[in-house]
Amino acid sequence: MAVTDDAILRVREMIVSGELKPGDRLPREADLAERLGLSRNSLREAVKALSLVRVLDVRQGDGTYVSSLRADDLLGALSFVLDLHRGEDSALEVLQVRQILEPAAAAMAAQRADPDQIMRLRALCDAAETARTVEELVDHDLEFHRAIAQCSGNAYLAQLLDTLAGPTIRARIWRGITQSNAVERTVAEHRAIVDALAAHQPELARSWSTVHVAGVEQWLSDLP
Repeated sequence: MAVTDDAILRVREMIVSGELKPGDRLPREADLAERLGLSRNSLREAVKALSLVRVLDVRQGDGTYVSSLRADDLLGALSFVLDLHRGEDSALEVLQVRQILEPAAAAMAAQRADPDQIMRLRALCDAAETARTVEELVDHDLEFHRAIAQCSGNAYLAQLLDTLAGPTIRARIWRGITQSNAVERTVAEHRAIVDALAAHQPELARSWSTVHVAGVEQWLSDLP
């Protein structure tokens, strides 16, 4: 494993240094192994590991390429890891991370959101208000938070938050089932966030977002 780790670090360094750029084809396995002073087996394992996290793209019969290294591609690996941890404790920890990131995204969005984006957010609030099922409400809730993150103008932050949303879906559904005023409270908090964005008040947007995510976290913490 230590040899494979070393091989991963060496290939990563070639990418970080710019020697290998997104879309570049890696040298032949034998040539690259000799150049890096590695066995072909350890290099092969390193390539396999880096392809699993989407840093490398192995194309059968065509060679191995550096991926696009786009945030959405790379964070897909994180989504896979989070999907493996679906317990309430894991969901609570994810919510705690969201409580750090989502208010920051809302504050950034308040500085950048344009009238069309504000209009779309208000439409999502209206749609959530008329949701017929808890699952439908959750879908609108996810789309609302995704839209705010996109308004932040930071693609990495938006993709990270979208990835973190997955493990909390079940918690949101159960919250809707067990709390009779979940819809009203969710929509009211969403509208308050949008009003802060429309007024271009970053700190107010941050505060309302903090309250919103903290409410879900508190509910999950209180579960027996």
